Amino acid sequence: MNSGIDPHEHEDLWIFGYGSLMWRPGFDYLERVPARLIGLHRALCVYSFVHRGTPERPGLVLGLDRGGMCRGIAFRVAAKLREKTIAYLRAREQVTTVYLETVRRIELEEQARRQVRALCFIVDRSHVQYAGRLSLTECVHHVREGHGSSGPNREYVLETVHALEALGYRETELHLIAERLKGPQSAVGPS
Repeated sequence: MNSGIDPHEHEDLWIFGYGSLMWRPGFDYLERVPARLIGLHRALCVYSFVHRGTPERPGLVLGLDRGGMCRGIAFRVAAKLREKTIAYLRAREQVTTVYLETVRRIELEEQARRQVRALCFIVDRSHVQYAGRLSLTECVHHVREGHGSSGPNREYVLETVHALEALGYRETELHLIAERLKGPQSAVGPS
């Protein structure tokens, strides 16, 4: 928690959402703006042992990984809710500490093209849950099989693709996975 030495503790907090935060933030915010982050890209590169899978049948969730660019949503949270929101995000995103919590400069995709510093959760490549780059077939398999405390992994991927489409974005690999999930084998159940 904040010990009072954070130089930004009295400022509004910006958060960069690139996965489920885009469609289910779970916190109060003042502004919701499409944004982009340079130097990192969205990838299904994290084995999910809790929210969308189990250690025995891991699902796959998104992480920000090295290189490229990621479009997502920036949320501005009132300064008075800063600590509460950070605590909520840590409880939600850091169940297994697979992400590195960092602040990065992002660009808001609005007419003014403001640049702000935003809280981001970047995958820890040294963590046991880092999946790296999997084949399309491997991704589809894990997503079909995954089911955790937050529900089916399939739902997570399809909702994220829907959120991206609502912003006018298309990510080829994620969309290919979503198309395969809509096929005849898309039901999640015992195998």
